[in-house]
Amino acid sequence: MAYTINDSCINCGACIEECPTEAISAGDDKHVIDAEKCIDCGACAGACPVDAPVEG
Repeated sequence: MAYTINDSCINCGACIEECPTEAISAGDDKHVIDAEKCIDCGACAGACPVDAPVEG
């Protein structure tokens, strides 16, 4: 199941740099994960300083 980014996202970009499939992009208020590209590896969650990426 793909990760999603919750409202605690501060748009720092740390998750974008860690994503091996380039599934994360900047949205208007927070970053967005493309569920089609996400491989559920958790790299984004490990890099996020505010725990914004969450499973499923």
